[in-house]
Amino acid sequence: MPLPGMRGTDHIGFTVPDLDEAERFFVDIIGCQRVYALGPFARDDDWMSQQLNVHPRAVIKENRHFRCGHGTNFEIFGWTTPEPQAPQPKNSDLGGHHLAFYVDDLDAAIEYLASEGVTVLGDIVSSKQGAAGQRWIYFLTPWGMQCELVSYPNGKAYEAESDVVMWNPTRPAE
Repeated sequence: MPLPGMRGTDHIGFTVPDLDEAERFFVDIIGCQRVYALGPFARDDDWMSQQLNVHPRAVIKENRHFRCGHGTNFEIFGWTTPEPQAPQPKNSDLGGHHLAFYVDDLDAAIEYLASEGVTVLGDIVSSKQGAAGQRWIYFLTPWGMQCELVSYPNGKAYEAESDVVMWNPTRPAE
């Protein structure tokens, strides 16, 4: 049985080493909009460990919420904590992740990122099997977080065979 009342992903959150640097990158380079900010949050009890599974004296200096076009919102966190922080995880690490941005013109987007000094990894990949029709490439934020650009202007192969309605940038919203 599915999660009762589930409608979709609301937001994704991740921690960054420098909130201002991350905001400049996501707003000035990627083109996201800052929606709002919250914080600081600190507690003298065990609330932080009970609610967020972090050290009880960890402090959220601030969290900032962003919207990028029609995608899911995300939030970035700045923390101070008595425990040492782990390094930026790779995709292959437990908890590894990346943030993917849909673009209409992958080649133009890559050229733009390179002109802004952003590290773009490898070459464009053309997906196969169910994802045929999609092209993608990874790039790095200034603090080393993995991000991806994806484009599939004519849809993906699985959409022709699936009854699952997926977002497609070439179709009007339903």
